[in-house]
Parts: sequence; C-alpha cells; structure tokens
Amino acid sequence: MSDTLAVVAASWGVLMAISPLLQIRRMIQRRSSSDLSLSYIGVLLIGFTLWMAYGVALGNWALIIPNTVAFAVGVATVFIALRYRTSQ
Repeated sequence: MSDTLAVVAASWGVLMAISPLLQIRRMIQRRSSSDLSLSYIGVLLIGFTLWMAYGVALGNWALIIPNTVAFAVGVATVFIALRYRTSQ
C-alpha cells in the first residue's frame, strides 16, 4: 500500500511541479512578468532544494523526482520572469 501511495504522490508531485508552466505561458503571452512575485518563487526554490536533499538522504525517489522537476521549472520561471522584467 505504501508503494502505491508513493507512486501516486510522486506522480501528483510532478504535475504540481510543472504547473508553473502555466505562469510561464502567461508571461510569454503578455510579454510581462510584473504580476509574478519573485520572492515567492525564491521561497519555493529553497523548499524544493531542502525536500530534494531530504529525499537524497533517505534514498527516496518519491521525494527526489518531483522536487527536482519543481526546482528546474522554478529556475526556468525565474529566468523568464527576469527576461521580461528587463525588457519592459
């Protein structure tokens, strides 16, 4: 049962991790990132890093995979947001 829950939770975690792609799409469409809080994304990135490290320490792929994906998408979000802030 716990293996099944780990797979379901990790799968949902990956879906959550890629959800900022919706924000990225909005920034690209509007050519603006003025409505995005970079501080908020920064707090999330720290959290993803901590959970990823915890997963590595435990050898728990259900924590490692979604938090790695979330971190990567978060970094992409920051880069795109900064691009549209400097071009305004």
